Amino acid sequence: MNEHLYRWRNRELREHVSVIDGTISPTLLLKNAMYLNVFLKQWVQAHIWIYQDRIVYVGDRLPDNLERTEIVNCEGQYVVPGYIEPHAHPFQLYNPHELAEYAAFSGTTTLMNDNLMWLYLTSQSSAFSLLDDFTKLPVSMYWWARFDSQSVHQEEQEMFHNVNIEKWMNHPAVIQGGELTSWPQVLADDDRILFLMQEARRLGMPIEGHFPGASEKTLVKMKLLGTSADHESMTGKEVIDRLRIGYQVGLRYSSIRPDLPKLLAEIHELGVQDYSLLTMTTDGSTPSFYKNGVMNQCIKIALEQGVPEIEAYMMASFYAAKHFNMHERLGGIAPGRVAHLNILEAKDNPTPISVIAKGKWMKRDGKHIPFKNKIDWGKYEIEPLSINWDIDERDLQFSMPIGLNMVNDVIIKPYAISIDANIDKIQGTGDESFLMLVDRHGKWRVNTMIKGFTNSLGGLVSSYSTTGDIVFIGKSKSDLIIAFNRMKEIGGGIVLVNDGQVVFELPLRLSGMMYDGKMEDLIKLDEQLKETLKSFGYKYIDPPYNLLFLSSMHLPFIRITPQGIVDVKKKQILFPAIMR
Repeated sequence: MNEHLYRWRNRELREHVSVIDGTISPTLLLKNAMYLNVFLKQWVQAHIWIYQDRIVYVGDRLPDNLERTEIVNCEGQYVVPGYIEPHAHPFQLYNPHELAEYAAFSGTTTLMNDNLMWLYLTSQSSAFSLLDDFTKLPVSMYWWARFDSQSVHQEEQEMFHNVNIEKWMNHPAVIQGGELTSWPQVLADDDRILFLMQEARRLGMPIEGHFPGASEKTLVKMKLLGTSADHESMTGKEVIDRLRIGYQVGLRYSSIRPDLPKLLAEIHELGVQDYSLLTMTTDGSTPSFYKNGVMNQCIKIALEQGVPEIEAYMMASFYAAKHFNMHERLGGIAPGRVAHLNILEAKDNPTPISVIAKGKWMKRDGKHIPFKNKIDWGKYEIEPLSINWDIDERDLQFSMPIGLNMVNDVIIKPYAISIDANIDKIQGTGDESFLMLVDRHGKWRVNTMIKGFTNSLGGLVSSYSTTGDIVFIGKSKSDLIIAFNRMKEIGGGIVLVNDGQVVFELPLRLSGMMYDGKMEDLIKLDEQLKETLKSFGYKYIDPPYNLLFLSSMHLPFIRITPQGIVDVKKKQILFPAIMR
């Protein structure tokens, strides 16, 4: 079976029919299930027959053949479709395998995933083999095809060459174009991306936008150019503006933008009663945000905000599946669908007591059942960082006249540097620090200053960044060198040093970007990172995102990138990178 497309072989289809005829027994029978029928929008009592990874029957009949059937009585419980995360960034310190397993325990059995890091971290052939490996997991893993990076790279044209992107779009695991962060270029004159958008539409894929604060005029223009959806609404009015034009709208509940309660309250005040063009997303939250699960959190909030019970579950299942043209196989409990089901103790508690994914138990009566399938990361060039170059005092020269001023978690403005940076340590409790971005292969560097990140930390070095290059932030050059050397020793990660001592480290041994361990352990490390930084004057919400956003060219106003210090609006390099 091609598990990307769920086109079962003829032999398998005949077996499914034979289950109905009674010559083959179901592998699993859920008896007396009160289940959510997404087509009738009703709770209906029935028996659910599952054969291997597919639902083959839902109705009043019991199988004639129960010879090899596991029978579970669901009387007094409620069964809903497995939840769908329609907009996952599965590289936020965690790796996609661990995120998928952790998400499954709380009922999220399908993830639609960003492919951006595969473009940076491995070859296309290895990435495609890895995507095939993910199909062996019980959770359904699908992927986007990015048309543009979120930064500016020295190898940008090769990385995002049309031929490479078209190969991604034609891969059977890829179900979406975007997300489209370079829409200003498209509106201006970028026919390369416009061509890719039209190819995506020709292939039947939706295109996800990225339009924070966009005007009606911009939204209409991007709809005309082919965009299908957007998840960047920050107010109820912005949700309505997108719905009115015909966008599928993702309501966001993330670590950086936990807007869902506010958005639902405001759209209800504005009279929204139809939820069929609404989905919900956690938008790649950092690990500790997932302490209580993934999409089950969103459903819980929707119920608390007065979304009708059935609609709340459909926003996290059927409506998402329909948006991706996958509702014939996902998002519902009916013959022919993939056997993703959540068993609930109560309709108003979306955290399942038991979870079935592709017909296998992921959680049984509250007990987690880990994946049997593991990923051999080294097989796909995803290994601990091996850095064979050093940082010394010659690299730590900071004579740039313009620095980066963190206004909040996402906005960075330029400022005129007034202090003398030709010193070994910035004294006092001011919030200025050294900032350097260095090529992970040691070929170039960009040096400046940053305001607002810390008022006392000696050094932070991180291999975790938007571009996969190395970020240095801190007040002491000697602490920065110690942090860098320690980061090398652990094979990549985030290291904090103060007064010559390592005060925190988070190893990211998968290409310096992803944690190679259990999600539960990573959640604790993420919490510890935030608390440690706060003790050194960090005042924002989400430090992992701050590290990503330093180079993110879809955010205002100035960024540090592999090409240098860049004015985002003008797309102008103010100060270029220096070759080492």
